[in-house]
Amino acid sequence: MTYDVILVGAGHNALFAAALLARAGRSVLVVEQADTPGGCLRSGAVTVPGLEHDLFSTNQNLLLASAAYAELKDDLARHGVAFATSERPFAAAFPDGTALRVYQDFARTVEALRAHDARDADGFVRLHERWGDFKRALLPLLATTLPSAKAAGIVAKAVVTLGPARLVELAQLLVGSTRELGDTTFATDHAKALVAPWGMHLDFGPDVSAGAMFPFVETFSAVENGLSIVEGGAQRLVEGLVAIIEEHGGEVRTGVSVDRVITEGDEAVGVMLSTGERIGAEDAVLAGVTPTALYGRLLREHPLPDEILQKTDAYRYGPATMMLHLALDGPLRWTAGDDLATFAYVHLAPSVDALAQTYADSLAGRLPETPLVVVGQTSSVDPTRAGADAPPGAHALWVQVRTLPSAIVGDAAGEIDATTWEEAAGPYADRVLGIIEQHAPGARAQVIGRRVFSPADLERMNPNLVGGDSVSGSHHLRQNFVFRPFPGASTYTTPVKRLLHIGASVWPGAGNNAASGYHAAQLVMKQEHPLGTLAAAAGATALGAWLARRASKDA
Repeated sequence: MTYDVILVGAGHNALFAAALLARAGRSVLVVEQADTPGGCLRSGAVTVPGLEHDLFSTNQNLLLASAAYAELKDDLARHGVAFATSERPFAAAFPDGTALRVYQDFARTVEALRAHDARDADGFVRLHERWGDFKRALLPLLATTLPSAKAAGIVAKAVVTLGPARLVELAQLLVGSTRELGDTTFATDHAKALVAPWGMHLDFGPDVSAGAMFPFVETFSAVENGLSIVEGGAQRLVEGLVAIIEEHGGEVRTGVSVDRVITEGDEAVGVMLSTGERIGAEDAVLAGVTPTALYGRLLREHPLPDEILQKTDAYRYGPATMMLHLALDGPLRWTAGDDLATFAYVHLAPSVDALAQTYADSLAGRLPETPLVVVGQTSSVDPTRAGADAPPGAHALWVQVRTLPSAIVGDAAGEIDATTWEEAAGPYADRVLGIIEQHAPGARAQVIGRRVFSPADLERMNPNLVGGDSVSGSHHLRQNFVFRPFPGASTYTTPVKRLLHIGASVWPGAGNNAASGYHAAQLVMKQEHPLGTLAAAAGATALGAWLARRASKDA
């Protein structure tokens, strides 16, 4: 059997790519080793009957701003996909019983910060001005193939739009750490700890260079757009994408894995399934896996340059994540105010220093004493998560715990003796629940159902989450932008013709952005391949510099 395009893995990038290709008339096959498609975009009633939890990722802001969603928006709506948006995107609660709040309203957010400290409000206003520069001049880079002539043009235009001096100042902000972002913006420790947790959603401890960009972008994206999740559960979006694929003749197979990519000469011509079935691909194979899986397993029978194998060995995964899903008998009763129960996210981190200690502990193999606890109040954003079968008043709580060790060598608090996640998951979930209890007294008594996914569980459920790394590879500067997953491979091409690499391990990385799937689909439909080698990357850099000089002269 032969298809035009075969997609390995059914994560959201693959599903968006398959939907776009199928709608364009290509025959597509998506092969997924799990029993359910979606990758990290999945939901289910895992605590009590009738209460739908997003199992892994939940925030859909990046997706709603993507080119892929713009193209499929009407088709998805036709299949019943909708989004619930909170006008109260995030807050930070502190052990002293206070909290800072960010609204989908710039003036209201500034007013709330001014009530806390006028200096923090002034800093937020100044940072918002920098956001205006970034959004106007550089934000399009996050949705652009790197390197490329288009990206070089964006940079050249930014020089004209902002001027060299302002552009350099903005670049200085972006390459700073989250601690430096806070120290140069805010006066109080609480305000600094309001934005820093966003860096830990990826793997940016407070003192990691270039960690400032993600908190910067997430903070002001939330101010402008609120925070959105899929109405009824993330699986609704997956079902909508599968429906689009199938209505255009495509196929999604689950419960079967791809054993290897079949090559002839220097081209990918199909895949071999674990069942022994061989399936041909006329146009392309798109692999939504990690570099480790792609070059170490799927291409194990294809002769690869030593340089590629060395770069694959050097690819680094970040610290781990735990997911704690709770069913409550009602909203949490926050010490910092009842209104806190209406916010989409509440970050629990005592300070930037505490985040730094947590990050250091996780890298050293120690269970952190005070991890970052991201409390996602799902039912407050989307009341439809509680169906007719759910207990009366049931609320779904999505709790992400960052950052944790993949392999445990000890406990920073000296309380947990277990050194495997099979044994440590329960006691550590109790610690997390205890942290929530400190901020919302009575939380333990409100729990009517609980489900824990440890780092080991995450990897079992999705092999792309190596060691429980929920972002499929570190996003530190050496492994980001044109260096993701490694130099020469950021444009989705591989050393094998007609084999494209998509997913969180390639630019622009983790998050429900659908960017790599979208760009790979465009390449297949146009039968074009962008710059994809170290020499090409250098050429694009030189082109960007030349365009910048030319634009400066023209100005």
